Amino acid sequence: MNGYVLINTLGSFLILTSLIIILVKSPKAAAYIYGAQSLILVAVFVTLGAVTHSGELYKWAVTAFAMKVILLPIIFILGLKKMGGKELELPPVISSFGAILLVAAEVLLCFIAVSGIELPTAIEVRPALAISLAHFFIGLTCIISKRNIVKQIFGYCLMENGSHLSLALLAPKAPALVEIGIATDALFAVIIMVVMAVRIHKHVGTLDSNEIMDLKG
Repeated sequence: MNGYVLINTLGSFLILTSLIIILVKSPKAAAYIYGAQSLILVAVFVTLGAVTHSGELYKWAVTAFAMKVILLPIIFILGLKKMGGKELELPPVISSFGAILLVAAEVLLCFIAVSGIELPTAIEVRPALAISLAHFFIGLTCIISKRNIVKQIFGYCLMENGSHLSLALLAPKAPALVEIGIATDALFAVIIMVVMAVRIHKHVGTLDSNEIMDLKG
């Protein structure tokens, strides 16, 4: 299989895993699925590195594997344990069918948006680039469609994975230090958000963003 075809195919699996993260009710299950998605992202980095002869992308893959595949899911799971293992299965703001339609529309619009891009580094990977851009909107969909604040954090993670992939596709030979900076920022941002979620649950006794917004005084 042509390397670029494989990259675009792996991109389709990123969309699938993102949709599952939005639809699944359990934050713990979402953490495992996020780890699986990040493993697919690592595979994209490795494949893109082989196609573009970029040794930097192999370093990206190693960093992403350590931080996204291993550390971030562990942080989520440990945070849930701190909350007593309680996983509130709250009704979504947007129905599952509505979320699927919204994600499909977002992906379609991003495919249209990248169709005119003529950059040499992007022509062969237009489908994957469209998917990476769509992840910004998919992340927002996850945030606005969920009431569980832990699930909302995954929206940020999806947006970050999308920006990470966009950078790799458009600048495959960017220094590994750039990727390390992105991944480290994401890691610490998630740590801060999970810690805040734990403290909110401890003091308020809920992960429901609607109830938290209704609190006064």
